[in-house]
Amino acid sequence: MIGLFDRLFRPLLRALDPEDAHALAIRALRYMPLIKAAADADELAVRAFGLRFPNPVGLAAGFDKNAQVPDALLRLGFGFVEVGTITPRPQAGNPKPRLYRLEADHGIINRLGFNNDGAAAVHMRLTKRRNAGGIVGVNIGANRNSTDLVEDYVRLIETFTTVASYFTVNVSSPNTPGLRNLQQGKALDELLARVIDAREKFRPRAGLTPVLLKIAPDLTLPGLDDVVGVARKRRVDGMIVGNTTISRPGSLRENDRAREQGGLSGRPLFKLSTRMLAEAFVRTEGAFPLIGVGGVDSGATAIAKIKAGATLLQLYSGLVYRGIGVVTEIKADLTAALKRGHRNSLASMIGSDAAAITADSWPS
Repeated sequence: MIGLFDRLFRPLLRALDPEDAHALAIRALRYMPLIKAAADADELAVRAFGLRFPNPVGLAAGFDKNAQVPDALLRLGFGFVEVGTITPRPQAGNPKPRLYRLEADHGIINRLGFNNDGAAAVHMRLTKRRNAGGIVGVNIGANRNSTDLVEDYVRLIETFTTVASYFTVNVSSPNTPGLRNLQQGKALDELLARVIDAREKFRPRAGLTPVLLKIAPDLTLPGLDDVVGVARKRRVDGMIVGNTTISRPGSLRENDRAREQGGLSGRPLFKLSTRMLAEAFVRTEGAFPLIGVGGVDSGATAIAKIKAGATLLQLYSGLVYRGIGVVTEIKADLTAALKRGHRNSLASMIGSDAAAITADSWPS
């Protein structure tokens, strides 16, 4: 079924404007009957943040922004799905065009600007599927015109605490003015303190909902030191490394399109995001698990992320260029790697290359 979906839709989707293609993909997932993917091998199961993931391959935020198709995506074989980014009030985002494919580089540039239906509409959808099972995280952010960015995050924790498997606090998108300033020392400390307090307020009723922090790959190493220090102090449950980058690697071939403003994702982000993942791993010292995202589009890149320090993985841009079949491919390659290494879980691979990666020269 997955192969049929790819064969039927990928050529059509690639021929369309990127946002039109995205809308069509969501519609197809809503209405097509999907046969559930085969059960995952036991050795692919991962425990993190107090949750059991059937496999470590997750869908990053940005695809199912409005929680329209999380269950369809889980049926396709993802171990977990992250919806959003959600803001308290509906938001149109930035003017179009705002999404660009870098075909020759297998990259994407976006300046979408947290376009979403708002918290009320998304909460209604997640409430309806509350008993469906599967891990569905909620990525939260602030409205562009908010007068109190921190209060937006607190309101969203309060809104979604009974329907979210976990929260991702997104302070790293480059497309909302001032948002990345929340990664800085005192601002981040205040934000996480209030977010954790909000989570704890609802803990007796909702249980412990993990809170993850999503950071930018563009942080300086002193900046990363500060972020990890605050995250450990405030006892977040994990971090996602990392969001899109505002940098443009010199290796890009589509130079004209690469000049578009916005965050770059996909294959060109792999080296930088993996380096930042390894740097974060050595700084967290096992205090909490990390999710590695950025350029995951094969079994080899997935394994590299795990060895750099990732307990779990996320992808999105890889689907655009490789199709949904890449999820099955990655899981098969992870299983094969475990057999080659005579391992019964992925745990022994996590961070095994982190120290060596941090000793290399910085990715250009």
